Amino acid sequence: GLVGTNGAGKSTLLKVISRILKPYKGTVDVKGSVAALIELGAGIDPNMSARENIFLNGTLLGYKKDFIQEKFDEIVEFSELQDFLDSPVKNFSSGMKARLGFSIATSVQPDILIADEILSVGDVRFKKKCSERMQNMLSNGTTLLYVSHNMKSIEQLCDKALWLDHGVPVMQGTAKEVCAAYNKKMGV
Repeated sequence: GLVGTNGAGKSTLLKVISRILKPYKGTVDVKGSVAALIELGAGIDPNMSARENIFLNGTLLGYKKDFIQEKFDEIVEFSELQDFLDSPVKNFSSGMKARLGFSIATSVQPDILIADEILSVGDVRFKKKCSERMQNMLSNGTTLLYVSHNMKSIEQLCDKALWLDHGVPVMQGTAKEVCAAYNKKMGV
């Protein structure tokens, strides 16, 4: 888990790890497949339908059309967007976009799942469903790099945490230790 105030460098670090940004100094080696949920709507074409976006995103993640078709019903069922499959995504609420993006990215078992505040949108029931899916992925070997301002969710989903401040590590340790120190510093 990554913790820190806004502007601490958490999202930038995730973008470098997911190869969206290049590091301005040094190198980052990533071993394994990566599914990234970094920005709400990133990789989603607002003028396309949810159906078209499932295939577009699957292709961007490196999957063949047959494989995406095989996962299609599971993605739709998890997203709960059956009634909106042929609607343009530009008409979706932020919660609906998050459902679509999360469902696509987690329809396979990536080696690394990168999630930046993904559980900050959507209704309570869907957030719980997402958390359960991430727990299942973790128990099946996926590594989670997770950013949240909700220390409770960091503690629940992560074994270890890193506290950043303006790109500089402040503390690294168990999620419980880092979250407690961060909360204390923030006066929570």
